[in-house]
Amino acid sequence: MSSNSERIALVTGGAMGIGAAIAEQLARDGMTVLVSDLKLEEAEKTAQRFREAGHSAHPVELDVGQPASINAAFEHIATTFGRCDVVVNNAGIAKTFPFIEFPLDNWLATLNINLTGTLLCSQCAARLMLPKRWGRIINIASVAGMRAVGKGRTAYGTSKAAVIGLTRQIASELAEQGITANAIAPGPVDTPMTEVLHSADFKAAYTSAIPMKRYGRPEEIAAAVSFLASESAAYVTGTVIPVDGGFMSAGALGT
Repeated sequence: MSSNSERIALVTGGAMGIGAAIAEQLARDGMTVLVSDLKLEEAEKTAQRFREAGHSAHPVELDVGQPASINAAFEHIATTFGRCDVVVNNAGIAKTFPFIEFPLDNWLATLNINLTGTLLCSQCAARLMLPKRWGRIINIASVAGMRAVGKGRTAYGTSKAAVIGLTRQIASELAEQGITANAIAPGPVDTPMTEVLHSADFKAAYTSAIPMKRYGRPEEIAAAVSFLASESAAYVTGTVIPVDGGFMSAGALGT
């Protein structure tokens, strides 16, 4: 059985935000982390920061919206590292528009990156996992894929609901090969994306619906990924874990 020091973990969208926190946690867990991003220079900066802290990390240029880029990245991984034990499909996009006016181009782009990109990266990673009969596919979904969250998230919420369905399908098909597939559904997290996407009014309304009365932190999502990537999670597959301060469990709050 391989130890974490032998494992290779790829994190898509790993240069900043939740992705960087996940990559850092897996590096602390002893894995060699491949920090992937469509901006190679940003991936290199993040990987360099991890190396300066004594961890093993390398940048990978990867645009999950482009199948050719995905294939090239995994060819590089196979040639350079010979394996991929963990893939965390974190890269994604989100924009909001009223439902009636929701533009087709954004719908298609969101599904392509958030869903199809997750499918293709999972397929490529699974092919490298099969010879070892061990692997962890971890998809970052969202509570917006489990219930409607605010207005304007037609494409984002639908894509994340589909990621959850895809996760279950992957889990059922690869379980006998020693590969698990799980999803994490973050609630609102303080990241550069939510700073742009969430207005002050929306943030106040969202916070009021969360029993813990706060947004999450990227490292709290990373902690859940760390568990799912570990040996301790060997019998956990096909599930979705909300990391949301109790948002999914709550109905009407107050007394």
